[in-house]
Amino acid sequence: MNEFQYAVEDYIHFIQVERQLSVNTLASYRRDLESYVHFLQEAEGMSDFSVVERTTILRHLEQLRAQGKTSRTVARHISSIRSFHQFLLREKRAETDPTVHLEMPTIEQKLPNILSIEEIEALLTAPNKSKPQGIRDLAMLELLYGSGMRISELIALDLADIHLTMGFVRVFGKGGKERIIPLGKSALSAINAYLNGARGQLQGKYLKTDAFFINQRGKRLTRQGCWKLMKEHALKAGIQHELTPHTLRHSFATHLVENGADLRAVQEMLGHADISTTQIYTHISKTRLSEVYKQFHPRA
Repeated sequence: MNEFQYAVEDYIHFIQVERQLSVNTLASYRRDLESYVHFLQEAEGMSDFSVVERTTILRHLEQLRAQGKTSRTVARHISSIRSFHQFLLREKRAETDPTVHLEMPTIEQKLPNILSIEEIEALLTAPNKSKPQGIRDLAMLELLYGSGMRISELIALDLADIHLTMGFVRVFGKGGKERIIPLGKSALSAINAYLNGARGQLQGKYLKTDAFFINQRGKRLTRQGCWKLMKEHALKAGIQHELTPHTLRHSFATHLVENGADLRAVQEMLGHADISTTQIYTHISKTRLSEVYKQFHPRA
């Protein structure tokens, strides 16, 4: 490894220890910075961070835009690069911080995709409950929609994190922050069915694991595996519009807000550090009300 690559590795280790970031967030930082140092070496011919200037970084950002990267992605790259250069300055690996006057691009706020109540019902009836995989998948979907947790949080669940008698799930979110989310009757019923038979069938003679959701080989379900199953069930349910791994999370929050839930309570359940992040669901609610008005009011 050269000096640039060593610096990236040291920085990733630093934020892993100091900020307790998730595996996915660390991977995102690594991708951004590997792309950046590759540009510095290959396109700019640099071998020392001290010669990097603001204009150097701007050229890298222009290259990202030319590759078709969105404003949101470019903004994420800027954030990664800025944090990286601050680290280099603190560690005395560079004498200046070229990101000081770097401006963030204007990001168009895009409302997240959500499912209607009818689409949720169709999705939850899609798994084949005559098979252990179907019973597991129903529990998985009910838990995602019933708690608003992220897919990464779902697959990280252990058996000890689900408290059926008390009716809640314990989740460890970004930065290892713990939160408690109450569960409704439907989610609890689906989880109960999964634990009382289906999980044991999937586990079979394979080595025992504490993982809550397991695959047909008795191992912890992966993020990719979970996402693949979600898409298969959405297709079976006849859901036409685009899904993302967060669609059920967004639907959970939006349906709560639409039905009058306190925004602070929704923030707590989602694990948002700042309530401004949660406020997007009030915008979705207003947008949907406007659409209903235009569709059904005779004077619209």
